[in-house]
Amino acid sequence: MTEMLSYEFMQNAFIAGFIIAILASVSGTFVVLRRYSMISETLAHSALVGVAVGLVSGYNPLWVAVVVALLSAWLIEYLRSSFALYSDAVLAILLSGSLALAVIIVSLGGAFNNSLFSYLFGSILSVSKEDVIVIVVVGSASLALLLAYSKELYFIAYDEEVAQTSGIQVKLLNFILVSVVAVIIALSIRVVGSLLIGALMVIPTVSALQFKQGFKNTTLLALSFALVSVAFGMTLSYEYSLPSGATIVLCVLMLFVISLVLNNSKR
Repeated sequence: MTEMLSYEFMQNAFIAGFIIAILASVSGTFVVLRRYSMISETLAHSALVGVAVGLVSGYNPLWVAVVVALLSAWLIEYLRSSFALYSDAVLAILLSGSLALAVIIVSLGGAFNNSLFSYLFGSILSVSKEDVIVIVVVGSASLALLLAYSKELYFIAYDEEVAQTSGIQVKLLNFILVSVVAVIIALSIRVVGSLLIGALMVIPTVSALQFKQGFKNTTLLALSFALVSVAFGMTLSYEYSLPSGATIVLCVLMLFVISLVLNNSKR
């Protein structure tokens, strides 16, 4: 462990990974309670479009991914709220469309290389000091926004119609939530990968829900699961030269299985 942390790229990866774990687990709690879990996968594929555009055009893929993910999040919420479309149908349409568009862009631009692979599955080697600074600054702002409206967001997750009649600005807060989720996902694809970030956002919360605690304890449990998964996943990734996203997701899946076994044995 000491030898591993002596390398600057591993220090960057662990800092970025822990921040992403915090952001993904906290936002994932609201997403899962809203029964909106597929939005993470959809926005991850949308962010991949931004990565493809960045790689082909020469712009920073991370920033382009943030912009595209934000636009996609706003489009999803607009279609869902304005046209009375089923949420899962909207997500399925944009998910498949985004993936198809990303593949076409990288094919036309000849950008199928190791750089794209690292964005798909995550790579600890690709996390630079500049990436860490961006993740810390933007991630902190996103987390602060979530915590500032946590009570209202929980109320909306519990019953959106009652929340609206109570005077809560439901539409605005829904746009804030999907915007924060979009930014978190775009920031995460360097470490976890666009194809796997949805798992880090959803599975820790689902695992924590097995223990049937209150909202606060469930969020803290999900946060703990995410942090442990990132720590073990990063270590395995370094030791065996594996994609960091895949090892992190396998660790969080193991914790999910353990939580199921523990709670079934109690029953």
